[in-house]
Amino acid sequence: MARQIKPRCAMCKTHGCRDGKDCYGHAEEHLALYDERLVRLHRAASAIEGRHYGKEPRLRETALFAKEMGFKRLGLSFCIGLADEAAVIAEVLSRDFEVISACCKNCGIPKKTLGLEQIDPGREHETMCNPAGQAEMLNEAGTELNIICGLCVGHDAIFTMKSKAPVTTLIAKDRVLGHNPVAAVYCQYVRRKL
Repeated sequence: MARQIKPRCAMCKTHGCRDGKDCYGHAEEHLALYDERLVRLHRAASAIEGRHYGKEPRLRETALFAKEMGFKRLGLSFCIGLADEAAVIAEVLSRDFEVISACCKNCGIPKKTLGLEQIDPGREHETMCNPAGQAEMLNEAGTELNIICGLCVGHDAIFTMKSKAPVTTLIAKDRVLGHNPVAAVYCQYVRRKL
Protein backbone atom coordinates (compact mmCIF):
# COMPACT_ATOMS: atom_id res chain seq x y z
CA MET A 1 0.00 0.00 0.00
CA ALA A 2 1.42 3.37 -1.05
CA ARG A 3 2.07 5.97 1.62
CA GLN A 4 -0.20 8.95 1.52
CA ILE A 5 1.63 12.12 2.49
CA LYS A 6 -0.06 15.49 2.79
CA PRO A 7 2.80 17.94 3.18
CA ARG A 8 2.12 21.26 4.86
CA CYS A 9 5.52 22.83 4.36
CA ALA A 10 4.05 26.35 4.20
CA MET A 11 3.16 26.07 7.88
CA CYS A 12 6.58 24.79 8.99
CA LYS A 13 8.44 27.11 11.38
CA THR A 14 11.93 25.59 11.03
CA HIS A 15 12.32 24.42 7.40
CA GLY A 16 14.93 21.88 8.45
CA CYS A 17 15.04 20.65 4.84
CA ARG A 18 17.34 23.61 4.16
CA ASP A 19 19.88 21.87 6.39
CA GLY A 20 19.33 18.39 4.92
CA LYS A 21 16.44 17.04 7.02
CA ASP A 22 14.16 14.59 5.13
CA CYS A 23 10.91 15.20 7.01
CA TYR A 24 8.85 12.75 4.95
CA GLY A 25 11.44 10.07 4.19
CA HIS A 26 11.08 10.49 0.44
CA ALA A 27 14.57 11.60 -0.61
CA GLU A 28 15.42 8.39 -2.50
CA GLU A 29 12.02 8.24 -4.20
CA HIS A 30 12.24 11.87 -5.23
CA LEU A 31 15.75 11.48 -6.62
CA ALA A 32 14.36 8.74 -8.86
CA LEU A 33 12.06 11.35 -10.44
CA TYR A 34 15.03 13.08 -12.04
CA ASP A 35 15.58 11.51 -15.43
CA GLU A 36 18.39 12.72 -17.69
CA ARG A 37 16.28 15.55 -19.15
CA LEU A 38 15.30 16.90 -15.73
CA VAL A 39 18.85 16.65 -14.40
CA ARG A 40 20.04 18.70 -17.37
CA LEU A 41 17.40 21.38 -16.73
CA HIS A 42 18.21 21.36 -13.03
CA ARG A 43 21.94 21.79 -13.65
CA ALA A 44 21.28 24.82 -15.85
CA ALA A 45 18.84 26.33 -13.33
CA SER A 46 21.29 25.80 -10.48
CA ALA A 47 24.10 27.32 -12.53
CA ILE A 48 22.06 30.48 -13.18
CA GLU A 49 21.02 30.66 -9.52
CA GLY A 50 24.62 30.20 -8.34
CA ARG A 51 26.22 32.67 -10.72
CA HIS A 52 23.56 35.39 -10.79
CA TYR A 53 21.75 35.17 -7.43
CA GLY A 54 20.20 38.58 -6.73
CA LYS A 55 22.10 40.20 -9.59
CA GLU A 56 19.82 39.91 -12.61
CA PRO A 57 16.11 40.47 -13.28
CA ARG A 58 14.02 37.46 -14.28
CA LEU A 59 14.01 38.38 -17.99
CA ARG A 60 17.82 38.28 -18.04
CA GLU A 61 17.88 35.07 -15.97
CA THR A 62 15.51 33.49 -18.48
CA ALA A 63 17.86 34.35 -21.34
CA LEU A 64 20.87 33.11 -19.37
CA PHE A 65 19.06 29.84 -18.58
CA ALA A 66 18.19 29.31 -22.25
CA LYS A 67 21.83 29.95 -23.23
CA GLU A 68 23.06 27.56 -20.53
CA MET A 69 20.77 24.90 -22.01
CA GLY A 70 21.98 25.64 -25.53
CA PHE A 71 18.47 26.52 -26.70
CA LYS A 72 18.14 28.43 -29.96
CA ARG A 73 14.34 28.73 -30.41
CA LEU A 74 12.17 30.18 -27.67
CA GLY A 75 8.38 30.33 -27.54
CA LEU A 76 6.54 33.32 -26.10
CA SER A 77 2.94 32.65 -25.10
CA PHE A 78 1.33 35.97 -24.27
CA CYS A 79 -1.98 37.55 -23.32
CA ILE A 80 -3.26 40.11 -25.80
CA GLY A 81 -3.57 42.52 -22.87
CA LEU A 82 0.22 42.39 -22.55
CA ALA A 83 0.97 42.68 -26.27
CA ASP A 84 3.18 45.75 -25.74
CA GLU A 85 5.18 43.97 -23.04
CA ALA A 86 5.43 40.85 -25.24
CA ALA A 87 6.87 42.97 -28.07
CA VAL A 88 9.59 44.31 -25.76
CA ILE A 89 10.34 40.81 -24.41
CA ALA A 90 10.54 39.39 -27.95
CA GLU A 91 12.83 42.24 -29.02
CA VAL A 92 15.18 41.66 -26.07
CA LEU A 93 15.27 37.88 -26.49
CA SER A 94 15.65 38.15 -30.29
CA ARG A 95 19.17 39.47 -29.76
CA ASP A 96 20.28 35.94 -28.91
CA PHE A 97 17.43 33.60 -29.91
CA GLU A 98 14.82 32.95 -32.54
CA VAL A 99 11.57 33.93 -30.81
CA ILE A 100 8.28 32.37 -31.88
CA SER A 101 5.28 34.09 -30.29
CA ALA A 102 1.64 33.09 -29.96
CA CYS A 103 -1.14 35.44 -28.84
CA CYS A 104 -3.88 34.12 -26.56
CA LYS A 105 -6.66 35.04 -29.00
CA ASN A 106 -5.12 33.05 -31.86
CA CYS A 107 -7.61 31.58 -34.33
CA GLY A 108 -10.37 34.00 -33.21
CA ILE A 109 -12.62 31.24 -31.84
CA PRO A 110 -15.87 32.53 -30.28
CA LYS A 111 -16.40 31.72 -26.59
CA LYS A 112 -19.88 30.49 -27.52
CA THR A 113 -18.30 27.60 -29.45
CA LEU A 114 -17.30 25.89 -26.18
CA GLY A 115 -20.13 27.36 -24.12
CA LEU A 116 -17.73 29.60 -22.18
CA GLU A 117 -18.92 32.44 -19.96
CA GLN A 118 -18.45 35.85 -21.55
CA ILE A 119 -17.16 38.98 -19.83
CA ASP A 120 -20.01 40.88 -21.52
CA PRO A 121 -22.95 38.48 -22.03
CA GLY A 122 -24.69 40.99 -24.31
CA ARG A 123 -21.84 41.02 -26.78
CA GLU A 124 -22.47 39.15 -30.03
CA HIS A 125 -18.89 37.88 -30.47
CA GLU A 126 -16.32 37.47 -27.73
CA THR A 127 -13.15 35.62 -28.69
CA MET A 128 -11.96 32.96 -26.28
CA CYS A 129 -8.38 32.61 -25.13
CA ASN A 130 -6.85 29.57 -26.83
CA PRO A 131 -3.98 28.35 -24.61
CA ALA A 132 -4.10 24.81 -26.04
CA GLY A 133 -3.77 26.36 -29.50
CA GLN A 134 -0.90 28.57 -28.34
CA ALA A 135 0.95 25.50 -27.07
CA GLU A 136 0.24 23.58 -30.27
CA MET A 137 1.55 26.39 -32.47
CA LEU A 138 4.76 26.56 -30.42
CA ASN A 139 5.02 22.75 -30.45
CA GLU A 140 4.73 22.76 -34.24
CA ALA A 141 7.40 25.48 -34.45
CA GLY A 142 9.77 23.29 -32.43
CA THR A 143 10.39 25.69 -29.56
CA GLU A 144 12.82 24.42 -26.92
CA LEU A 145 11.65 26.60 -24.01
CA ASN A 146 8.28 28.33 -23.72
CA ILE A 147 7.80 31.52 -21.75
CA ILE A 148 4.45 32.59 -20.31
CA CYS A 149 3.73 36.29 -20.46
CA GLY A 150 0.55 37.11 -18.55
CA LEU A 151 -1.77 34.24 -19.36
CA CYS A 152 -4.95 34.12 -17.25
CA VAL A 153 -5.20 31.86 -14.21
CA GLY A 154 -6.17 28.45 -15.56
CA HIS A 155 -5.16 29.30 -19.12
CA ASP A 156 -1.56 29.10 -17.93
CA ALA A 157 -2.32 25.60 -16.59
CA ILE A 158 -3.79 24.49 -19.92
CA PHE A 159 -0.84 25.92 -21.83
CA THR A 160 1.64 24.18 -19.52
CA MET A 161 -0.18 20.85 -19.82
CA LYS A 162 -0.13 21.01 -23.63
CA SER A 163 3.40 22.35 -24.13
CA LYS A 164 5.98 19.80 -25.25
CA ALA A 165 8.83 22.14 -24.28
CA PRO A 166 9.59 23.12 -20.68
CA VAL A 167 7.64 26.19 -19.55
CA THR A 168 8.71 29.12 -17.38
CA THR A 169 6.63 32.09 -16.29
CA LEU A 170 7.99 35.58 -16.84
CA ILE A 171 4.82 37.53 -16.02
CA ALA A 172 1.96 36.24 -13.87
CA LYS A 173 -1.23 38.11 -14.73
CA ASP A 174 -2.86 40.18 -12.02
CA ARG A 175 -5.15 42.79 -13.52
CA VAL A 176 -5.76 44.46 -10.15
CA LEU A 177 -2.17 44.63 -8.89
CA GLY A 178 -0.29 45.54 -12.06
CA HIS A 179 0.82 41.93 -12.71
CA ASN A 180 2.45 41.74 -9.29
CA PRO A 181 0.33 39.09 -7.53
CA VAL A 182 2.61 38.90 -4.49
CA ALA A 183 1.52 42.44 -3.57
CA ALA A 184 -1.66 40.84 -2.16
CA VAL A 185 0.54 39.03 0.36
CA TYR A 186 2.77 42.00 1.19
CA CYS A 187 0.10 44.69 1.50
CA GLN A 188 -2.12 44.36 4.57
CA TYR A 189 -4.86 46.46 2.95
CA VAL A 190 -5.18 44.07 0.03
CA ARG A 191 -4.61 41.01 2.23
CA ARG A 192 -7.64 41.93 4.37
CA LYS A 193 -9.85 41.51 1.30
CA LEU A 194 -8.61 37.96 0.83
